[in-house]
Amino acid sequence: MHLTSIVLLYFLSLGVAAYGVVGYGVMPLGSLVHPDMKAEFVAHPVGVYLHVFAAAVTLLIGPFQFSTRLRSTRIRLHGWMGRAYLVVGVLIGGLSGLYLSQFAFGGLVAKLGFATLAVCWLYTGLRAFLAIRRRAIDEHRKWMVRNFSLTFAAVMLRLYIPASVIAGADFAVTYAIIAWLCWVPNLVFAEWRFNNAP
Repeated sequence: MHLTSIVLLYFLSLGVAAYGVVGYGVMPLGSLVHPDMKAEFVAHPVGVYLHVFAAAVTLLIGPFQFSTRLRSTRIRLHGWMGRAYLVVGVLIGGLSGLYLSQFAFGGLVAKLGFATLAVCWLYTGLRAFLAIRRRAIDEHRKWMVRNFSLTFAAVMLRLYIPASVIAGADFAVTYAIIAWLCWVPNLVFAEWRFNNAP
């Protein structure tokens, strides 16, 4: 990755993690979401808090796990951070995300989009874990890239939503589209990189 891409990755990941921790840890629940979504957020506080803070863990840890220097000089630290990423972040975040998907604003399309994202997030995390247990390093790396591309949906979601609001688009329609748009292109790009990396 180029330096600009790396800096942008860290900036966006850590920025959205901080947004989640501060926004949901300090401000009243539902104060940061569209007014049409607030009722469902307030109705399911445990699921929301579990999902937000678990996802923040993945955004905080994820970028560092791709550091070649960390993997080569602090392999034990890399391993423990990976466990926290997968267990605290992906497992809890994925299960709570799957639970919350049934209440997603935007109708069936949005619900299916977020549910599929949660299942894929859990599946790629499991495959990454099973691969490293077998010491299949290259396979583990690919599954982790796929997994983090899905983690990055949290970032893309927070870029697309304000853009759609600023554009004046119908929020119910665009949110259903964003439920898929925030993660499908990320995963496609990851697969493209596997086949086109130098």
